[in-house]
Amino acid sequence: MNINDKLATLKYNKDKESHLSVNNDICINCKEKYCTFICPANVYEWNTNKCELTIRYENCLECGACKIACSKKNINWKYPNAEHGVKFKNG
Repeated sequence: MNINDKLATLKYNKDKESHLSVNNDICINCKEKYCTFICPANVYEWNTNKCELTIRYENCLECGACKIACSKKNINWKYPNAEHGVKFKNG
């Protein structure tokens, strides 16, 4: 089973607003863009045409890897509101 197969088994309760945010002005000047490949759920994607970071927060596994990896300390990460976010077990 590969990572995408495993991710497909998770359940999410999407909140109305993101628990993740960035300052795109800082992202524009970031050469590394570690967040776009460190996240196991591919939450972050750099949109070259718009020069902005797309954040699919509803896929977040809440591991915090993005916040640790960001060389610019630009990811504002908090846990989703109660009863929202990833559910690792059904029940």
